[in-house]
Amino acid sequence: MRPIFLFVCFLNDSELYMVIEVGGYIEKQVAYLSGGRGEDSSVIITLPECSAFSDIPEEALAKVFTYLTLIPRQPGVKFIIILDRRLDTWASIKTALARIAASFPGNLHLVLVLRPTSFFHRTVTDIGFRFSQEDFMLTMPVVMLSSVTDLLRYIDENQLTSEFGGTLDYCHSDWIVLRTAIESFAVTVKDIAQMLQGFGTELAEPELPEEAKTIECLLEVHTDKYRKLKDAIRSVSKEGRHLLSSLETTVKEDDSLWDVKLDWETVQRLLAQLRDMESAFDGFFEKHHLKLHQYLQLLRYEQSFQEMELCLEHLTAQERELCISANSLAETEQALKRLDNLESNAQEVTARAQIIILHGHQLSAGHHYAMALIMQRCNELRHYCDTLTAALKTKHTRLLQTHQMLLCLGQAQTWCDDAAYLLANQLVDKFQSKEGAQAALRDIEKLLEGAPSMLSSGLDILFSLFSANDVLHLFLLLHACICLCHSHVMRELIETERIYVEELLSVLLGYRAEMDNPALSGVLPPILRSKRDILFGNMPEIYNFHIFLQDLEGCLEAPEGVGACFLERKESFQMYESYCQNKLRSEALWRQFSDCGFFLECQKKLEHKLGLDSYLLKPIQRLTKYQLLLKELIKYSTDCEGTSELQGALAAMLDLLKSVNDSMHQIAITGYEGDICELGRVLMQGSFSVWISHKKGPTRMKEMARFKPMQRHLFLYERALLLCKRREEHGDGCDKTPSYSFKHCLKMTAVGITENVKGDVKKFEIWYSGREEVYVVQAPTVEVKMAWLNELRRILTNQQKLTKVPFNLQSFELTLIALREFRFKVPQLVG
Repeated sequence: MRPIFLFVCFLNDSELYMVIEVGGYIEKQVAYLSGGRGEDSSVIITLPECSAFSDIPEEALAKVFTYLTLIPRQPGVKFIIILDRRLDTWASIKTALARIAASFPGNLHLVLVLRPTSFFHRTVTDIGFRFSQEDFMLTMPVVMLSSVTDLLRYIDENQLTSEFGGTLDYCHSDWIVLRTAIESFAVTVKDIAQMLQGFGTELAEPELPEEAKTIECLLEVHTDKYRKLKDAIRSVSKEGRHLLSSLETTVKEDDSLWDVKLDWETVQRLLAQLRDMESAFDGFFEKHHLKLHQYLQLLRYEQSFQEMELCLEHLTAQERELCISANSLAETEQALKRLDNLESNAQEVTARAQIIILHGHQLSAGHHYAMALIMQRCNELRHYCDTLTAALKTKHTRLLQTHQMLLCLGQAQTWCDDAAYLLANQLVDKFQSKEGAQAALRDIEKLLEGAPSMLSSGLDILFSLFSANDVLHLFLLLHACICLCHSHVMRELIETERIYVEELLSVLLGYRAEMDNPALSGVLPPILRSKRDILFGNMPEIYNFHIFLQDLEGCLEAPEGVGACFLERKESFQMYESYCQNKLRSEALWRQFSDCGFFLECQKKLEHKLGLDSYLLKPIQRLTKYQLLLKELIKYSTDCEGTSELQGALAAMLDLLKSVNDSMHQIAITGYEGDICELGRVLMQGSFSVWISHKKGPTRMKEMARFKPMQRHLFLYERALLLCKRREEHGDGCDKTPSYSFKHCLKMTAVGITENVKGDVKKFEIWYSGREEVYVVQAPTVEVKMAWLNELRRILTNQQKLTKVPFNLQSFELTLIALREFRFKVPQLVG
């Protein structure tokens, strides 16, 4: 295969055509670059003896010279031509010099001519050159040399090949193979670039089909082409790296090969261009693929929305056609059956609609370009579902009330008929005797005892009118009075929960996700993007958790299930503790960047009246709101079903608030060198007055009372008790935050307690390591003291159960301590 010679990297089509033309002349060794250098680093071009030199067209010779002068690729490079004409004539030399002068495009520094060796031709050459020297010197410097030895006056022997008596190693065939490899690689890189350009043009087609299957096929076709191009790029890169490795090996073997170094730089530059093209191509394809994928998602979502919209419209039409005005119990029961079937279908359809809504939220959270349209569809579906569900529940309630009312009316009618029959069959003669009258009264009293409750409660006047509508209206009023507190609180709970979830989503989409928006990168400090997990904490996790809203909505008509909803998610609510612990860091970061243009731009887009800091408080505010709403539900749920679950939910929320409060204090501890997480959960914390004694043996309280107590903030963990000193609060106004300087750590495995200290009911004693250290602690109130003692007893009891020893070590130590105290109190008993 004939090699193709290219100037790598930057050849246009005309230059490529030129190189293809001169490939054959280079192969014939009309002229070549040996790699030698002359003075001033001039590049040597050798024109060896060539019988066909005169037959080369002027245009082709110019292209040969152009090709050879382009290879060094150095600005201002000079060239030396060695014209070997030792076997030629003066006429040939003169012609060659003239053609060189006319065709050579570079900076020709010197032409060294090896003149003919025969006596006759050498003489003719000397005479001819003498007469023509001025002509040649005007266009280029020419030096006539009698032998190769004369070359050494101009060029070192290590820069000359063996045919000129030098030591430079040069193989023309190897040079051709190398040039072929390099230039084939360059052509391949150019072809890859053209293929990428063509594929990019294809991807940039403005019109997109409107069928999902066509989009899927298009995605498959584009992905397949992309993979093939990636394979081609990898193959070419592998070829380039192999070529680069070969050149590096050659350079290491001979550091003086400047042409090989230049070739190495060329291949290195081509590989860099290939990597840049691949990177740009990957980015472009990723964006295009994402756009197509999102377009496909939108088509499918629109199809799902339209199908669901038709289903909901059909169900809504059925709901409107369902008549609930029944005049008999049988008609009411038939209407209830039809309504139950319709509600069952509606529940199935609304469940599927909720899945579509959730999918829409997921698409929006993924920065879908049609976010506004998708959210509009979600709101429409939610409105359809809410309207249909509310209408069905209203009709169901009314039908049940009608059914109950008709049952009561039937019972009242039956009782009235029985009473009329009883009275009609009472004989007047029977009342003439005392016994007969008493028997009649007993019959009437027995009948009254079996009277329907509605009649006995004063509603007999309404029944005497037999107006079912009036009685039904009264029942509705009574039912509304009974359910109005439950209903009000439940609606407030669900409505505020829905607003809260929407606010969380607006923050995550309108602020957090916008940090990845390239259009806002100019107004977003780079450090802020890297710290968004500090600014927003685990708000995404909290938002995902609050699918809890759907469960609360299911309790709208059954508030007795609310307590169970909270208790089932008791552990999941712990994520709020992490959010609150991060709040101090979040607030500090907000204060540092609150006036940045990014936040102002996002607030403007969201049309929020308040800044981001107000919305970052929402989770904490919501956590405190839950316990208030639960208290209201308990207030109106006395002796009702689900009351115990509500009380359990309230206790769980109050425990969580306490745990959050304790952990918020814990993060302000400074100076503790260990890993505080190894101490377990913080169980209690509070401020106390503390006296400390480091003496061995007992210390009398009178002696300890002489010293002023220290104010210490105690943190009780599962495995240790920390004593800290509360420091001055930093900041101004509402920004003030306390800190706690660590002082002592008491491991619970070495702790003992004395519950009562003589002289003060608020004091108790904590001793450590067999009373080597004794801490007398004074609580602010007796209640606080008892709460701490209960928790300390629980921890110590659990430790005792877990410690498997042949005797109770702690009890043994307590006995020894009691004996020592007894010995000091009653010294006369000691011998």
